[in-house]
Amino acid sequence: MNFYEVFQTLSGNIWLYGGTFLLVLSILVFVHEWGHYIVARLCGVRVETFSIGFGKELWGRTDKHGTRWKFSLIPLGGYVKLFGDVDPASAQHAEGTKDDKSDKIKPFTEAEKKEAFFNQPVWKRAAVVFAGPAINYIFAIVILTGLYMYNGQPVTPPMAAAIIGESAAAENGFEPHDIIVSIDDKQINSFEDIRRQMMIALDDKKHFVIDRDGQIIDIHASPKKIEIEDRFGFKNSRGLLGLISPRHALKISNIKTIEGKSYTDVEAMRAALLKKLDTSFVIEIERGPKIDSLTVKPLSDNNGALRDPENENYEILFLAGQEANIFVKHGPISAFVQSVKETASITTGTLEALGQMIMGSRSATELGGIIRIGALAGDMAEKGLIAIILFMALLSINLGLINLFPIPLLDGGHLLFYAFEVILGKPVPDQIQEYAFRLGLTFLVGIMVFANLNDLMQLIL
Repeated sequence: MNFYEVFQTLSGNIWLYGGTFLLVLSILVFVHEWGHYIVARLCGVRVETFSIGFGKELWGRTDKHGTRWKFSLIPLGGYVKLFGDVDPASAQHAEGTKDDKSDKIKPFTEAEKKEAFFNQPVWKRAAVVFAGPAINYIFAIVILTGLYMYNGQPVTPPMAAAIIGESAAAENGFEPHDIIVSIDDKQINSFEDIRRQMMIALDDKKHFVIDRDGQIIDIHASPKKIEIEDRFGFKNSRGLLGLISPRHALKISNIKTIEGKSYTDVEAMRAALLKKLDTSFVIEIERGPKIDSLTVKPLSDNNGALRDPENENYEILFLAGQEANIFVKHGPISAFVQSVKETASITTGTLEALGQMIMGSRSATELGGIIRIGALAGDMAEKGLIAIILFMALLSINLGLINLFPIPLLDGGHLLFYAFEVILGKPVPDQIQEYAFRLGLTFLVGIMVFANLNDLMQLIL
């Protein structure tokens, strides 16, 4: 998709893409800032402002505690301003309050000092700062727990329905219907686990434990590092093992050859397939713009529809020996445990991918900005409410994780200064903090500019 096509897609669905993005972002920002707000209140700190967005206030109200709740002009974030801070980032603290009549600074009274954030013990300040990222994680876990209880956790069996020709799997002896038990001693419960492991692995060698008709087999294989491009033109690297998920089935009309032989019509192709059921053989299929070779072993039990012209699946060849997708409904405790595991898995995967970017094995051009996130949000909206909720959980985890990075201006940077304060027995000097915050601001602005330029360049080029 070129730049003009992407522009048409985005502009033609501006309310879907832009509206979904702003809605999801506003909810996550509210959740993050509410974490700071509620813990600040519990710690006796006065909250002056709770803003969704930056810049000029569009609408607001002041509650009985003196907190100004407002929506601001630029809806790309938000902040909580604590009493005694000069700015929302808590980069500096005030020396007093401004007299409304004379504009002079009056020193804090003893009562005001008790409500000022900077005057709290270090553990309270750390709790207030940590609460933002923490509640993003809690929010994601709550969302996933609810989905796993009421909608079910989607689980695709960790089985190879087919093997792609000339792939790492084909070269290392994987066969159709192999069940992947573990990768590098990590238990595999679903095909999504395999896909996630391969995305991070790139071309590193992995140890696979395979269940093949009840026989346990060890295979050591390195996925092939590839670069894939989504429909908007955004690129990212991943490892490709070459296994086809049980979710996949084939239209007979897309099959080009069976064991290298082409057929004159679909009925001749169907007859040839019926003769080969329950055996392993190679087919060539049309997959978008390219022809792929697959080793398959379709079973008679799953393909009875091939003999029944009245059946809705008459034109379909099922590759797997198991159901393509199972929704497992959990009880409250089991759903919670699974959501914690999923959250931990997403966190580790993100950290590994960032580490690969730093080490150079993964391209930094995979960093995405507002355009890419907006495009993903729109795609999720088209898929339905469940997809949006899952996307929100993923973004919430990433928002919490990024804010814990020890970069000045982020929550993790404040926590780092508080750690030094505990070690040194006194706060880090104001001048050092000021230089660090300036450096952090420069770094973060640079990353934002780089990520958004990535989006634009990949759309244009």
